[in-house]
Amino acid sequence: MTNFLSNFRRASCCLLIGSTLGLTACDRSKPAPAPAAVRTDASLVRVTPEMAQNFKVAPLALETLDTTQEITGRIEANDQWVTRIGASVTGRVTEVLVDIGHRVSAGQALAQLSSPELTQAQLNYLRAHAATSLAERAVERARQLIQADVIGSAELQRRESELSIARAEWRAATDQLRLLGLSDAAIERLREKGQLSSVTNITATRSGVVVERKVSAGQVAQPGDPLFTVADLSRVWVVGALPEQAAASVQLDQSVDIEVPALGARHFNGKVVFVSDTIHPETRTLTVRTQVDNPKGMLKPQMLATLRITGQSVQQLAIPQAAVVRENDRDHVFVQTAPGQYKLTPVTLGAGSRGLRAIQSGLSQGEPVVVEGAFHLNNERKRAELE
Repeated sequence: MTNFLSNFRRASCCLLIGSTLGLTACDRSKPAPAPAAVRTDASLVRVTPEMAQNFKVAPLALETLDTTQEITGRIEANDQWVTRIGASVTGRVTEVLVDIGHRVSAGQALAQLSSPELTQAQLNYLRAHAATSLAERAVERARQLIQADVIGSAELQRRESELSIARAEWRAATDQLRLLGLSDAAIERLREKGQLSSVTNITATRSGVVVERKVSAGQVAQPGDPLFTVADLSRVWVVGALPEQAAASVQLDQSVDIEVPALGARHFNGKVVFVSDTIHPETRTLTVRTQVDNPKGMLKPQMLATLRITGQSVQQLAIPQAAVVRENDRDHVFVQTAPGQYKLTPVTLGAGSRGLRAIQSGLSQGEPVVVEGAFHLNNERKRAELE
């Protein structure tokens, strides 16, 4: 009996040890759980103390900035010095004497036209002249007769009244011929010789350059039709579109530096003469017009130009241009968050001045910003991100 119990205990112990070893083997066959993934901020970059010495950090501070707005524009003729010239009488154009680009002086003939209305106006002038001459002789006879006590003073007064009316009609007919383009010399020949002229000139009323021509030989011209446009280009406009955010920084009479790429980036001086009171609804800009002297005629209408409008200096948070990093079509800077650790931070920047960019949003005064080496620091950030 004793042997049986001993054998039973030995068998139980063996079974217990075998079960324990089997469970242990099963646990070892299971794969170990993977460690949790470590999430990192792609905008952060850490460098060694030795590398950190290559980057200069400075607190964000107020800087004196010139409110200089740089906008694109184009050269236009000064509308105040532009004249549109047409025919003063209905007629058919017989000859065109000038073309686009020709320089003309005031009183110069631009074209000739034949007009029946002009012929009728000359006949009216001759009738008025003859009536005036007849009335003058009638008054002279009346004065002689009143001295001879043949007629009374009432008759003399009647004839003098008729003379006044005749002279007024003659003056009106003369003015009509001048309005129709007939020169004083032609009117004089008409009075002395009775020589009619069916051709009149379309003359320039201003000296300048012919910038537009809308007439050809054989065309019928009507009064009021703009046939020629003459512009005095000794003073031109440079017109640009200013963003609405900068509307308050531009005022009349501000100085403007104008650069014209077509003239080898030559610079011209001008001043603001007009600032629009309304915003264009599609482009969200307002029109700014500057005036520039152009005595040599170098500035041509429709040339492209760059306008730099300088205003008053202001105190504003600003960073050097070298501190700006362009990523994903946005401006960024690196802010130091700890020794050897920097964070790429998006910012909104304003206009530049003397190598500085104004901070509009994204940073506060006193924040430590990388002002030198930002480009290389961004490359280090990208390299670490790839690894």
